[in-house]
Amino acid sequence: MVKRILQIDEPFVHGYYKWDDEGVPEGELVVTVDLKAESISVFRAGYEIGAAVITFGDSEKPTPTGVFPISQKSKDHVSNIYGSPMPYMMRLTNDGVAIHASDVKWGWGTRGCIGVPLEFARRLFEQATLGDRVIVTNGKMLGLGDAIL
Repeated sequence: MVKRILQIDEPFVHGYYKWDDEGVPEGELVVTVDLKAESISVFRAGYEIGAAVITFGDSEKPTPTGVFPISQKSKDHVSNIYGSPMPYMMRLTNDGVAIHASDVKWGWGTRGCIGVPLEFARRLFEQATLGDRVIVTNGKMLGLGDAIL
């Protein structure tokens, strides 16, 4: 259940993120992504500890929706398909979709991946473990008291 939503007073724009895990207890980590809102949220023990604006798949390779376990992590990964660096890569699908650090700018897209600001990616990478769930939706954001899954 969602116990806290981060208060964000600044404009929530491309390249922006917020992270606050001070005083948050240890517990299950769940990541939610809402493609329609172009946002990612990280919850630990039901408390939102991180939020960021994202880039995501383009029309040629859209980002899939569903529930995905993190199946691989690589701090200095390079795409074997595109030859592009994917810092702090956390793989979601067998065909290469992952969360990773990226230049997050308005109007930019990816080849199905979820791009997040570099420092946000580093913090998430440090917290996430293999098997942690990433829930990708297209228009479903969580509020206080909502069940996470």
